[in-house]
Amino acid sequence: YDMRAPAFGAPTGELWAAALDQVTWADDLGFDLVGLGEHHASEDGYDPSPLILASAMAGRTRRIRLRTSVLLVPFYDPIKLAEDAAVLQIISGGRLILGIGGGYRPAEFEMFGRDPADRWRAVGDACRLLRLAWSGEPFEWEGRRCHVTPRPDPPPPIVIGGSTARAARRAARIADGWLPPLDPRLWDPYREACVDLGKRDPGAYPSQGPIFLWVTKDPDRAWPRLMPHVLHQIRMYRRWTLEAFGKAAGPYAGEPDEESVRRNPAYQVMTPEDAIEMAERLGPDGQLYLNPLLAGIDPAYAREMLALYEREVHPYLPHRKEADG
Repeated sequence: YDMRAPAFGAPTGELWAAALDQVTWADDLGFDLVGLGEHHASEDGYDPSPLILASAMAGRTRRIRLRTSVLLVPFYDPIKLAEDAAVLQIISGGRLILGIGGGYRPAEFEMFGRDPADRWRAVGDACRLLRLAWSGEPFEWEGRRCHVTPRPDPPPPIVIGGSTARAARRAARIADGWLPPLDPRLWDPYREACVDLGKRDPGAYPSQGPIFLWVTKDPDRAWPRLMPHVLHQIRMYRRWTLEAFGKAAGPYAGEPDEESVRRNPAYQVMTPEDAIEMAERLGPDGQLYLNPLLAGIDPAYAREMLALYEREVHPYLPHRKEADG
C-alpha cells in the first residue's frame, strides 16, 4: 500500500479505512506479508508515515507480517526511529520487517534539509545504530549517551532496498536482507556478496508475479476502469525517476499510453483461471502480490475483486503457505 489518492480517485479517508479492512481480510485468509511505502511532498497524498499505518494494521491483525517497503531513513532522527520501530515490533508480536532505503527524490531532500549525497551513509549509520539501540544496553552515539527502551525481543530484521549493484552489495554487508528488486539482474551481486562474506546463500532470484494483479471475469471490461489509476502510478514514478536520475527504467521506461500499459508485464488484469496458472508457474516459493487500492481505486470495486479472488483463486494456489509471522 502506498495510499496514493489522486483527485479523480476515491477520497483519502475511504482509502485509508479500506486499507485497514483489507489487511484484516488478508490476515484472516492467510496472506504472508503486507508492504507499506513511503514518500513525501507528493501531490496525490502518498503515505509519509508507514510506521503509523503499520501500527494501525498491527492492531487489526494477528499473523500477517508488516514490512516497510521502504522507510526513507535520511529523513528520520535515528534514535527516535529505533524507539518507534521497537514499540511497533512489540505491539505486533514480532511481525515487523524494517525495510529501509536512501530515497531519491530531490524534493524530499530539499523539504527535510538533507544532502542527497549523504543518503547511503545515513542508511549505513542507521543499520549500526538500530542494532546498538535494540540491544537494550546504553551506548554512545556521536558523543551522546543513549538508552533505547523498551527492548524488542527479537529485534526486527533490517532489509535494504535499492536499484543498483552497489546497493545490493551494501545490503549483503550491513543488513539482514535485500528487498527483491524489479530488475532480476541485481539479485546476482547480492547473492555473490553474501557468499563472499560467508553468509547464508539466499538462493536464486525469487519468482515474482506482477506488481499489480487484478482478478476479474472480464479483463476487457475491467481495463478501462482501472487504466486511469495504472497510468497515474506509472507517470508519477516515471516523473520522479526522471527528476532524480535523468532516465526511467523497468516498468516506468517509455511514455505510457493505454496500449503500452496493457502490454506491460508488471500490470496484469486476468481471469481467475489465468491467475491460478500464473501462480503454478511461479511455484510454491513464488511471490504473488495484490494491490487493490492502487492510485485511488474505488474500495467497493476492490472488494468485488477480492471476493472473486477469495472464491476462485485463493483455494487453488499451489502449495499455498500460511503466514508465519
